[in-house]
Amino acid sequence: MGSLVPPKKQWIMNAFAMSSPGHVNAGLWRHPRNRCQEYHNVDYWIELARILEKGKFHGIFIADMLGAYDVYKGPENIDPVLPGAAQFPISDPFLAVAAMAAVTKSLSFGITSSTTYEHPFALARRFSTLDHLTRGRVGWNVVTSYLDNAAKNFGLDTQIPHDTRYKKADEYLNVAYKLWEGSWRDDAVVQDAKAGQYSVPGRVRRIDHQGEWFKCAGPHTVEPSPQRTPFIFQAGTSTAGKVFATRHAEAMFIPGMDIVAIRKGVDAIRNLASEIGREPGSIKLIAGVHIIVDETDEKAQAKHAEYLSYADLEGTLALFGGWFGVDISHWGDDEDFRFAPGFPGAIQGMLEAWTATVPGGEGIKWTKSRIARELALGGPHLKAIGSPTTVADVLQKLVDEAGVDGFNISYAVSPGDFQDIAQYLFPELRRRGVFWDDYAVPGGTTRENYSADDRGKRVREDHPASKYRWRAGESDPEYAKHQAVAVDGNT
Repeated sequence: MGSLVPPKKQWIMNAFAMSSPGHVNAGLWRHPRNRCQEYHNVDYWIELARILEKGKFHGIFIADMLGAYDVYKGPENIDPVLPGAAQFPISDPFLAVAAMAAVTKSLSFGITSSTTYEHPFALARRFSTLDHLTRGRVGWNVVTSYLDNAAKNFGLDTQIPHDTRYKKADEYLNVAYKLWEGSWRDDAVVQDAKAGQYSVPGRVRRIDHQGEWFKCAGPHTVEPSPQRTPFIFQAGTSTAGKVFATRHAEAMFIPGMDIVAIRKGVDAIRNLASEIGREPGSIKLIAGVHIIVDETDEKAQAKHAEYLSYADLEGTLALFGGWFGVDISHWGDDEDFRFAPGFPGAIQGMLEAWTATVPGGEGIKWTKSRIARELALGGPHLKAIGSPTTVADVLQKLVDEAGVDGFNISYAVSPGDFQDIAQYLFPELRRRGVFWDDYAVPGGTTRENYSADDRGKRVREDHPASKYRWRAGESDPEYAKHQAVAVDGNT
């Protein structure tokens, strides 16, 4: 009897987008194949959703910003972002999701929202509403916001300090978990017409949260949705951010321009997850990648060159300033920024990593224009350009050597690049046995389809939201009983 061959890991494949005419591709809104400048037209989002579900993408992940990048040629100068639409203008990512959900059955929607400027009650209500309307196909990309411009838009003089933002975010999520998991008992809604009861008295409760940052009485005004807690995405990269993300995330975005850096991030998160009591494999780790694929390497490279001719390099340098907090305009046009005096070491390290991976290697001089060209398509993400075989080999190497579980795929033109991926790349991935033929749970929730090895609509028992769950038959949630004991013991 022959040995059984274990099934290959099935990759997560997300479309990465933004409710803006320019995401990580300033100037490409002008390309004749691009439709992302129609971001304010609901028909664009409806067609994109249909294309992505037909291609069997796991979901569409929508980034967001609450301000404009105003570091480059600044301070507080937004002019460089305007011609190329460098992540500006930008609209609320929530509102198109209901329309996209109405024309799809399985596609998931990852929505970026900040914990810094809005009360958790309002956001919890909005996510619960969408979780109902999508039948459980929403996820929350938790961010703390990092632009001074965003802070000023909400009436602050400057940002809340970095580590304080994460402490506030931790309490924010606990308030949301109490509302989602502990305000309505699992059997609270019965819709018993004969008894005249929609919900049963005694099975809905206030949460009466009083913390350092938030007060919230409750109860949650929305009845339990399919997932209760939406699927949690996060992308913390600092020390505080990694701890926060490892505690809360069910999928985490791992930054890096090369395999070695990504591998270090993967190992750090897996080890930290074990230390805090979570199953390391339950956190899906996803790398950002920019894919341009066509029938042959030559056609894909020609497409890349043609896309690049539309790039707005000033807008790209404005994005660089926002991403890294450095106004590169203060340095000379011909400087090699790997060695520029006063240039931050972290960015110099990134340029060294590029040198090792970009054709030309050590002969490259990293000037402003060279940095802009490298970032112009796909931003600070790995690039995979070529035939289906070439691109699949790049991705396979990342999975094998860096240990990631999947990819957030940015575009140069939308929906065209996503159509190319579905047409050319996905058949090759299916041939290799690493990408599904259909959703793991057709019509299922985000949590079921992203965590196909542990299918279920609710958070795992090792996730912090689970400790707030109010189970059928309990007089109160366990966490509330423990709080009551602690209060009694102090009085």
